[in-house]
Amino acid sequence: MPGMRRLAAVLAALAAWSAGAAEPAVTGTLRVDYFHTGGQGVEIFAVDQVVLEPLPWPGHPARTVEVAETGSYRFEVRSADGTLVFSRGFSSIFGEWVTTAEAAAAHRTFHESLRFPVPDGPVEITVLKRNSEQVFAAAWRTTVDPADMDVVRAPPPRQELIAVERNGTPADSVDLLLIGDGYTAAECAARFPADARRMADALFRHEPYARRRSDFNVWGLCPPSAETGVARPSTGTHRRTPVGAAYDAFGSERYVLTFDNRALRDVAAWAPYEFITILANSQTYGGGGIYGTFATVAIDSDWADYLFVHEFGHHFAGLADEYYTSPVAYEPAERIVEPWEANVTALLDGAPLKWRDLVAEGTPVPTPWPKEAFEARQLEFQARRKQIRAENRPESVMSALFREEQAQSTRLFSKARHAGNVGAFRGANYDARAYYRPQLDCVMFTRNEVPFCRVCQRALDAVIDLYAGPRPTD
Repeated sequence: MPGMRRLAAVLAALAAWSAGAAEPAVTGTLRVDYFHTGGQGVEIFAVDQVVLEPLPWPGHPARTVEVAETGSYRFEVRSADGTLVFSRGFSSIFGEWVTTAEAAAAHRTFHESLRFPVPDGPVEITVLKRNSEQVFAAAWRTTVDPADMDVVRAPPPRQELIAVERNGTPADSVDLLLIGDGYTAAECAARFPADARRMADALFRHEPYARRRSDFNVWGLCPPSAETGVARPSTGTHRRTPVGAAYDAFGSERYVLTFDNRALRDVAAWAPYEFITILANSQTYGGGGIYGTFATVAIDSDWADYLFVHEFGHHFAGLADEYYTSPVAYEPAERIVEPWEANVTALLDGAPLKWRDLVAEGTPVPTPWPKEAFEARQLEFQARRKQIRAENRPESVMSALFREEQAQSTRLFSKARHAGNVGAFRGANYDARAYYRPQLDCVMFTRNEVPFCRVCQRALDAVIDLYAGPRPTD
């Protein structure tokens, strides 16, 4: 297909990158797979395997340590003399599940991975977790030696890699990987490249991605499935797909995740990547995004473009959901503390507003908006949405409801006095009262045709800078 370079060309490009005198030295990629087990009040980590992945480390050697303390967790890699050689923040499926009601009565195990450049010798890995005060504290330590004979060096089954969009070397770019799941071999060949292209274009229609498009590479992998589609257990639809994408995560009908992390990482190992989005071959509205882990989107949904951009915001920059009227599986926090996410705040007494520098003089904080009218309409929409799913109505019925909801909220917000201002608008982070969002509307709040708010855009820019480097004019 025009514009799609196949595996031989990609590997040749990677080889040229590694050989180029002006490019940074290339090292390998080490992956530590581990089990994350427990429930509320109990948390256990245990190494599963250490894997030498088949492709070079895609990142720049000068940008290995993340200064910003983002994520519910953070991992640090230190050399024998204690030098910090790599760090990244992340969130996890376990971290989400432990906030559900199920976690209060049961234990579960999740598989997770840490990836970093192959070190020169043994290293100590520390996983840190935020405590009740949102301060990082060590939760687990382990030592890894890349020379150990038990390191898995045999590559997983090779996957055919396509370059959806290539703008630079992996070291100097943000590398986004799109993985098709629930595509048959014929669909991988006939449909997946176009689906991947469509999602890339959807992303680059939004700022700051649009003006920084040249800082991104977009790659694609499509391991074939035996049959079309992904699992949706609530309707009796079960599938065994290559990376295990499925609806109904944590009992939420729209939440799409995979719990087969090893399968996901073995497929992804054949691409240079920092971020992954799974394109689930389904038309039913749904998706998901976990910071630093992966995102998902139902590729044939009428709302796929929106879902992709919204869920990638979670995965890429740890942006919080700004909506609060839709049902979620998570239990409310016992105490309100300032969230770590850039785009929500608890507006605690005496605490500075984290985006104060973006608030124009004269904008009141908290910022008034038609909250009661919005909530009244949302109550009606959520009741109708629940009924549509209970009756297993055609997806077109749900899409029509979403379009009606979109039109009504757009009209309502167009009349709001502070519609274009940065302030502190009450209602965010699944809570009507405790949290505030920066602007009236945003990609992280509604399905309306609006941009990311200015606070979200700043957070997204910061992540691009980490992986691609800041622009000279920034």
